[in-house]
Amino acid sequence: MKLNYYPETDSLYIDLSEKPSTESREVSEGIVLDYDATGNLVGIDIDNASTKVELEKLILSNLPGTIETDAA
Repeated sequence: MKLNYYPETDSLYIDLSEKPSTESREVSEGIVLDYDATGNLVGIDIDNASTKVELEKLILSNLPGTIETDAA
């Protein structure tokens, strides 16, 4: 899973899977869910993220995998 913030467009994309998206559905204004060919959720796109998400703090708890950071 990857979280990518794009300050130039104030959007946050959450990659839940490496599978490509084949369908997108806007579920709320500026919130789009992306699905793969079998209907599994693979990503979440949040427009105007700074007004919808607390971007200043990220807390990860009890994740079973490796945590990596990539400073832009």
